[in-house]
Amino acid sequence: MSTTYQTTDPTPSTEPSSSEPSATEAEETAALAARYLDILNSSAIAILTSIGHRAGLFETLATLPPASSEQIADAADLNERYVREWLGGMSAAGIVVYDPARQTYHFPRSHAAVLTSAAGPENLAQLMQYIPMLGGVETRVLESLRHGGGLDYSEYPGFQHTMAQESATVNDAVLVDGILPLVPGLPGRLAAGIDVLDVGCGSGHAINLMARAHPNSHFVGYDFSSEGVAAARAEAAAWGLANTRFEVVDVAGIAEQGHFDLVTAFDAIHDQAHPAQVLGNVRSALREDGVFLMVDIKASSNVEDNAALPWGSYLYTISMFHCMSVSLGLGGDGLGTVWGTQLAERMLGEAGFTDVEIVDVPADPFNAYFVARP
Repeated sequence: MSTTYQTTDPTPSTEPSSSEPSATEAEETAALAARYLDILNSSAIAILTSIGHRAGLFETLATLPPASSEQIADAADLNERYVREWLGGMSAAGIVVYDPARQTYHFPRSHAAVLTSAAGPENLAQLMQYIPMLGGVETRVLESLRHGGGLDYSEYPGFQHTMAQESATVNDAVLVDGILPLVPGLPGRLAAGIDVLDVGCGSGHAINLMARAHPNSHFVGYDFSSEGVAAARAEAAAWGLANTRFEVVDVAGIAEQGHFDLVTAFDAIHDQAHPAQVLGNVRSALREDGVFLMVDIKASSNVEDNAALPWGSYLYTISMFHCMSVSLGLGGDGLGTVWGTQLAERMLGEAGFTDVEIVDVPADPFNAYFVARP
């Protein structure tokens, strides 16, 4: 025989259980689920856009009238079956317009203005390349997340080429006539002839552009990537430039003393293992009347400020998967997105730059331009 003891009121409660979500919570859950489905789809579109850019499909489509997948594949010299699947994804995304009656695909001119070379610095297709590229190091980043440490530049095949491609579209459009004039009197000094150093020069395209425009000045590029320096030298030779020199150098160890009238750094300082040390070296390399032109990430050092950026989450992702990780891999500070305009300005001051101006360049919404003088 068993006895049941009742210790609670058996009357059913009309109040919702604490374990049951409220109506507001249920709405928020549904909204987040819908958002993540949209994110999943958008991520797929980003990968399709990346491969379309790399395969030249957007450039090909921009030259064609409405065409079949066979015609598009032939024009692009690509495999038709893969082109057809890609076109299906782009049609589902609304990037390419499909006519089911004629079984043709059309790429509107308004879309080409965003996704082809006609867009110039505003070509968003080339930016999509970073999504699959960063995904390629996810397992390595996961290891670092668990155990600390970082990654090496060698683990990012093609990254430097993609960055060079991205920066080249900006520099080709506005470097000589739009960016250099940010420094009052600089174009005239370059025309007369001065000494210029670019730290973290990568493939050297910016230097070569400046050297071609100002043959009386002398330009030196430092980068620790032998691949980048080789590309810089090759381009300089192809252009017949006699006023450039490129060296494989770790800019954290340069010991130049007052040798240059202008030092430039194009999106390179925040990636350094020890940015403060590099900025101190830049100050030492400048002559007393010299100027430092630094192009670097346009973001805030404060998390709450970056939430307002349309690409805020992207900045943190590329920092975690590249900028921060490679710095930590070099035994560095790993500043990543912590490096924002506030910290950059403070570190410039600590390096000995007492006059710092921050300027926006409309053609380059992702970067801030710092004009700094001793």
